[in-house]
Amino acid sequence: MTVPSLPRSRLPIWAYALLALIAAVLFLPGFTVLPPFDRDEARFAQASSQMLDSGNFVDIRFQDETRYKKPVGIYWLQTAATAAADALRGVPVGAEKVIWTYRIPSFLGAILAVLASAWTAARLFGGPAGFVAGLMMASCVVLGVEARMGKTDAVLLATVVVGQAALAHLYLGRRDPAPAGRAAWTIPLVFWIAAGIGVLVKGPMVLLVSGSTALVLALWDREAGWLKRLKPLAGLGIVAAIAAPWLIAIAIKSKGAFFAESVGHDMLGKVSGGQEGKGLPPGYYLGTFWVTFAPWSLLALLAVPWVWARRRLDAVRFCIAWIVPSWLVFEAVPTKLLHYTLPVFPAVAAVAAAALLDGFDRSREKPRRWLVAAAVALGVIGFGALTLAVAVIPWLVDRRIDPVGVALVPAVGGLFALSLRSLLRGERRTGLAAGVGAAALLYAGTYAAVLPNIDGVWISRQAARAAAQVRPCPDSVVAAAGYSEPSLVFLLGTPTKLVHGAGAAAHLTADRACGLALVEDREAPAFLDGLGVATPLPLAELSGFNYNTGKRLHLTLYRLPAP
Repeated sequence: MTVPSLPRSRLPIWAYALLALIAAVLFLPGFTVLPPFDRDEARFAQASSQMLDSGNFVDIRFQDETRYKKPVGIYWLQTAATAAADALRGVPVGAEKVIWTYRIPSFLGAILAVLASAWTAARLFGGPAGFVAGLMMASCVVLGVEARMGKTDAVLLATVVVGQAALAHLYLGRRDPAPAGRAAWTIPLVFWIAAGIGVLVKGPMVLLVSGSTALVLALWDREAGWLKRLKPLAGLGIVAAIAAPWLIAIAIKSKGAFFAESVGHDMLGKVSGGQEGKGLPPGYYLGTFWVTFAPWSLLALLAVPWVWARRRLDAVRFCIAWIVPSWLVFEAVPTKLLHYTLPVFPAVAAVAAAALLDGFDRSREKPRRWLVAAAVALGVIGFGALTLAVAVIPWLVDRRIDPVGVALVPAVGGLFALSLRSLLRGERRTGLAAGVGAAALLYAGTYAAVLPNIDGVWISRQAARAAAQVRPCPDSVVAAAGYSEPSLVFLLGTPTKLVHGAGAAAHLTADRACGLALVEDREAPAFLDGLGVATPLPLAELSGFNYNTGKRLHLTLYRLPAP
């Protein structure tokens, strides 16, 4: 693969088509075979499935509990995608629940984010930089993960980048004569429609990124008049028109509980303290950047002198205003997850691509040797650790050697070494091609072969297979004690009961003919005590590693003898 010669001012249609194809090739391995991930993906998918089953597209529920942490946008997209996919497959809507249909919005959102990143970088730094930035986004680690997960973040990224593209267009053209008539509305409509969809998907995050970018630019330039071209009053009306109907409906339906949960508990809870054990100190995202933006993280560090030397250029200034304030906010918030900084990665990719194509070596901003050494070391550590982890995890979890995982180490390592050597020598086309090849090989092997075959990680999949083999009745319900991950509900069905040992015993006693109980060893004494003199029949034993709790588990599937 080579990076084509492109016009400086824009990217042609074929370049976007090529980027979309490359992104699809990178995102598709494992898309249909990976089981549902806990916990967020399984919760989103299960709630969307219940929307389809109930026909209630206003309220959001996980089993009988309300799920009011995020707005409804992603659930609507997942239900629409699943309904369309089921229709194309020729099955009744929702009759054959598979996780990949709920991932379709993330897959499409990730591709749109790649294309929007390319457009934005091309507008800022020229067509070649736009193409390279699109390649970087398509092949970076964290977007590849989000493209395969049925949750909000890939779709949110698409709305953020589209909005930032519109903002960049206005900023770079702020000294040009203001367009008149319909032309004056084109860019504001793009910006505010993207913002409205973003609000409906994940609340105000999209406005945080765009708002902080605009604020920093206005303060830096001491000029804010160009923001009037966004038509903010009309724009806020557009956002309200998109988001307000559902927000009003859910406020009435939930009697205000949605806002108390999503704003008071979820959003403010993340700001005030680490939720769900994810409280981490500032610097976390800088430390993990070498993995999340791999294999291109070293290029971002090498671009720093180039960016600093050109900080007075409008395009560079826009990227700095995009990256720095949002990154500082993410670092300051105690709750931290690896993907939270994803909305600033398109700007990182843009400056890294521009600096790379400019040679990193113009006059005084040429990277010093110590910076090059640090960038290479951190880049190797980040991407190398990820590659080694793919080989080691099957042994740690299942006590087996995965030949694909082992083979990936020299193959991916060799391509990555070629990429590093070529990039440092100025052989950009070879370096980019080898880097994308290393990423493609790693992702294909990891997501399509290694991860799906680590049986101990997918405890819910083990349980679903075991239950399908021994289910005494077509509508048998499983009560799970000591293991309550959302993926279990998605795979076993909405009626699945998440209980303690005594509750599992009560379930078997009440439904002696058809009931099943999945009991973890720590809940076994309470389960057996609850059964009294009845002796349960063990039907299957499961074992594995719960990556959410960090604990090894051993579970037994039981039923009572037929009366």
